[in-house]
Amino acid sequence: MSEAKFDFDVIVIGAGYGGFDAAKHAASNGLNVAIIESREMGGTCVNRGCVPSKALLAASGKVRELANAEHLSRFGIHASPVRFERQKIANHAIDLVKNIRANLTKSLEREGVTILLGKGRLEGIQKVGLREANGVDRLFSAEHVIIATGSDPFVPPGIETDGRTVFTSDEAISLEWLPRWIAIIGSGYIGLEFADVYTALGCEVSMIEALDRVMPTFDPDIAKLAARKLIDSRDIDARSGVLATKVLPGCPVKIELSNVKTRDVLDNLEVDAVLVATGRVPRSQGLNLDILEIKTNRGFIPVDDHMRVLSDGKVVPNLWAVGDVTGKLMLAHAAAAQGTVAVDNILGSKRVVDYRSIPAATFTHPEISSVGMTEVEAKQFSSEEGFELGLVRSYFKANSKALAELESDGLLKLLFRKDSGEVLGAHIYGLHAADLIQEIANGIARRQTVIDLAKEVHTHPTLSEVVEVAYKQASHQLKK
Repeated sequence: MSEAKFDFDVIVIGAGYGGFDAAKHAASNGLNVAIIESREMGGTCVNRGCVPSKALLAASGKVRELANAEHLSRFGIHASPVRFERQKIANHAIDLVKNIRANLTKSLEREGVTILLGKGRLEGIQKVGLREANGVDRLFSAEHVIIATGSDPFVPPGIETDGRTVFTSDEAISLEWLPRWIAIIGSGYIGLEFADVYTALGCEVSMIEALDRVMPTFDPDIAKLAARKLIDSRDIDARSGVLATKVLPGCPVKIELSNVKTRDVLDNLEVDAVLVATGRVPRSQGLNLDILEIKTNRGFIPVDDHMRVLSDGKVVPNLWAVGDVTGKLMLAHAAAAQGTVAVDNILGSKRVVDYRSIPAATFTHPEISSVGMTEVEAKQFSSEEGFELGLVRSYFKANSKALAELESDGLLKLLFRKDSGEVLGAHIYGLHAADLIQEIANGIARRQTVIDLAKEVHTHPTLSEVVEVAYKQASHQLKK
């Protein structure tokens, strides 16, 4: 590092997954590191997102499985009526959060990272201000500053929240009560996962989607198949092309539904609760970005491929940003990868993030996952590059392990180049889809071809053979 005297080599603002990985990686490489956090250590993922929601999905998934008498009877199993304790399910998530948060904090302390509690802000080049909870202001210098402040749930105009009857995923993870009838606004991964939890625990759900189809962010073929199980077969009334123009908290909650295009009022609903799951917005306000003349794009901080912050297209010296606040790929593991890449570049490497190989998953029952290009993106890429796009489908109904589990409702859709065989993307719906996608992500990261991948031996009988079948089908389509 520079011979100039600074309080720290690196100061990280934000202790979510992006900030955590950046701080830990920097400290493990011998740098003097401080991390600033205004809320709980671990950020959204640990405290209000990935970790507690997966705990709720695990518990509610057990309830769903035990309550599915028809499915169990096919195994010759007859279970008693299922009983569950809401508070103990909630406590499972709460305890997991505390455990993960404590482990994360201890791991930073072991690496020698200085933890500073309060709100961080820029005070100039290589200067960071800290306002502690008691109102005391402190000023620190650092050779490098990494912004990792994450994101917050987005609440559209016209929707009022009270945290009790109208709330976001931040409050939903506490599972304080189970409304008899809940409306979920949004059918992306957050809306789908909570619909999975609520319906498993006996709630009736109305799903409201403003775009022209439910599950609009998912591959259309995958969405069509998944909707049969995740929406149509459950106590869910799904509506698309409908906008929740007004939502008023209370008992009951009042919802005004309007046509997206005409804004004509279509219906008025009265429900027990509303979960607003309409995406997330960056937490960039209060960072004092203006002091360095940094202009955001809808709140997102512009960065280059090396995670360096940009101002009017020019690199701001010694300033980096990672995670949701950049808007590149709003996933915890993507933030962690960005944090590591930023630090490697600080250490002198020339690294970029390979976004194409970063997978995403929705932890419904069954799961949905994806990596790489969508079919639309792949078609555009093939047109621009002048190659023929290959597409194969591999079905779980032909897989021995899926049949043994009586869970053969699933599909893998693989996209690849017909000239070279390089894998471009994949989309999966089915049992353990979140685990299966990693194998394909690894192949994309290495830019491997389906010819090479088809030669790899997969364990029999396992779900991984769904991937093997897809690779072999694709290799047979290649131009000779």
